[in-house]
Amino acid sequence: MATNSYYRRNDYVPGQKTPYKVSRSKIELFMQCPRCFWLDARLHIVRPSSPPFNINKAIDELFKKEFDSYRLKGQPHPLMVEFSVDAIPMKHDKLVDWRQNFTGVATVHQPTNLWVYGAIDDLWINSKGEAVVVDYKATAKDGDVGINSDWQISYKRQLEVYQWLLRNNDLIVSNIGYFVYTNGNINADGFFNKVEFKTKLIPYEGDDSWIEPTLHKMKTCLEDNNMPPVGEAAMGGDCDFCTYARQRTELTLAALDNKRPKSKAKKSVIVS
Repeated sequence: MATNSYYRRNDYVPGQKTPYKVSRSKIELFMQCPRCFWLDARLHIVRPSSPPFNINKAIDELFKKEFDSYRLKGQPHPLMVEFSVDAIPMKHDKLVDWRQNFTGVATVHQPTNLWVYGAIDDLWINSKGEAVVVDYKATAKDGDVGINSDWQISYKRQLEVYQWLLRNNDLIVSNIGYFVYTNGNINADGFFNKVEFKTKLIPYEGDDSWIEPTLHKMKTCLEDNNMPPVGEAAMGGDCDFCTYARQRTELTLAALDNKRPKSKAKKSVIVS
């Protein structure tokens, strides 16, 4: 039987009583473009997906194995020593679950009835007994890596959502989190079945005060039957996806209009 690819059972229904699940990435989607978020949640018209970053995923998994080995020993990873981080990998009986996609760290935000969740990369604990949120990042570029480009605001919001989620799971969380950021060397003499990486730890002081008001705005957006305005692209201007959709629709309608048969003008009849 044919199915409608735009239908799913968990589309948001205005006034619904059951908690509605929103991932960390859906919060980011709302921040980028309320219209794309609304179309996704209400009608399941989703943005085109990008190809999976399998190399980045592999690096994430290897980082986890690396830090887990020091977690078992109760010792700091050499990178933590090199960058003078006063912490060790944290042991927690829920860490395996918190790392899983589609479950992760979760909480129901009671005022909005939104079930918020996100999968963390790692968790450390400092000498004060505070949990330290850690996110792995990988790239390959000339020069040093950092987190100060305008488009990297999404990285910072990601870490802040994780901090908020863990606080809502009764952990005492440090405002300071870390990006374990590794950079592949593209200036080597050749590939030779390996890429050399240089990794640095970048501290970031998070502020999750924007999350609560954002969840309220998301709830209002979900309840509204009117499509919200277009958001802003990461590099400025209107949302790239909405701009593409509008331009394609306009061109398609114009092309269809040109193919329609034109009605012949009626000749005037002069009666003498």
